[in-house]
Amino acid sequence: MSGEYSIFGASAADTGRPPTVVIADDQALVRGGFRLILKAAGINVAAEAADGAQAVAAVRAHRPDVVLMDVRMPVMDGIEATKRILADAAATDAAAGAAGAAPTRIIILTTFDLDEYVYAALTAGASGFLLKDVPPEELLFAIRAVHSGDAVVAPSTTRRLLDRFAPMLPAGDAQAASELEDLTERERQVLILVAQGLSNAELAQRLFVSEATVKTHVGRILAKLGLRDRVQAVVYAYENGLVRAGHHG
Repeated sequence: MSGEYSIFGASAADTGRPPTVVIADDQALVRGGFRLILKAAGINVAAEAADGAQAVAAVRAHRPDVVLMDVRMPVMDGIEATKRILADAAATDAAAGAAGAAPTRIIILTTFDLDEYVYAALTAGASGFLLKDVPPEELLFAIRAVHSGDAVVAPSTTRRLLDRFAPMLPAGDAQAASELEDLTERERQVLILVAQGLSNAELAQRLFVSEATVKTHVGRILAKLGLRDRVQAVVYAYENGLVRAGHHG
């Protein structure tokens, strides 16, 4: 993958089977182009959707691993669809009494590199944000990455949006303060570095530990804070004042 995009997590190792995907875009030609790319790579397209409401219905029907979600769509936009899909997943897990199958992960695709969309998508719970003109190999890499539990964003965009929107983020509450107290000093350090955009390899080099140790720390941080992935960890760190806008290390 090119240096334009960053994988916030481990390497995008195969999980043992190709991911299933739902494509949501209001343009049939766009959906067709993505479908051909995925089919050629051996990735199954479970369904297509022409608007956000159809996307929500398709996810409920097919339980795909990944959704490629356009932002600007009629009936329901991609941000609202993302919120509803993830709310469905949370409700399903709660009803089951425990986490079941891996949740559907969402990659936002748009022709517009606009901070408002990135911010809305990431805070809604998307695991990735890519422009529609991303090269096919990077699109495939991103799908496999989020399927394996990583998060894919353009680091320059992430840094810009956090600098711009951090003052508007809600302040941390007493529950968050209590959660942070549960972190060890090293876990807190790792969380701050994650929020600054460091990859596992960069974290390992900075802390003089192995990447396996970094992965263990990150996994424990996510579990203790009740976070889904590293993108959520970044937002959490900003909300709770661990990292400030303009200070990226």
